[in-house]
Amino acid sequence: MEPLFHGVILAFGLILPLGVQNVFVFTQGVMQPTLLRALPAAITAAISDTLLIVLASLGVSLIVLQFEWLRLILLIGGILFLSYIGFVIWRSDAAKMEDQQAMPMKKQVLFALSVSLLNPHALLDTIGVIGTNAVKYSGTEQWQFILACVFVSWLWFLGLMSAGALLKKMKISPTVFTLFNKISALFIWGTAIYLLSSLF
Repeated sequence: MEPLFHGVILAFGLILPLGVQNVFVFTQGVMQPTLLRALPAAITAAISDTLLIVLASLGVSLIVLQFEWLRLILLIGGILFLSYIGFVIWRSDAAKMEDQQAMPMKKQVLFALSVSLLNPHALLDTIGVIGTNAVKYSGTEQWQFILACVFVSWLWFLGLMSAGALLKKMKISPTVFTLFNKISALFIWGTAIYLLSSLF
């Protein structure tokens, strides 16, 4: 039971903060005409997280953390990537969101892949935190830990998508979503600043 409990608590701690993945999946829940149409974003984000969790837990983290130059590349790439994404979200107009954000399936999948696998903050979290915690276990216990983390990831992304769809049904003013965008962008820029500070 300890590996399961450990995995659930750790995964929730990492996934709860407002980040690029969360913002994107939630926004698709709001903007897509039906819940089914928002599934590609949520499922792609969850599959990407599953891949990162499994690879980090099975030892990739130990390899990556040994190379300082690789860590620096991830950090610098992360600062640039998050700065750009924050700018895009800040500039998005909630009144026109339906046209801008209701992406077709292919674009949803590609964007979800980019904010999941090309987001060095998420990579460093997965590798540096989940990967190093997984080292504590071996065999069946390690797989219990991995599955607990994966379960939380799937639950969270499907829940975010559903929450977005529910808010849409409540006919909330576009002003609220504009404010949500601004706050989201500030959180994302804050993450970029945090990454920048870790360079020094």
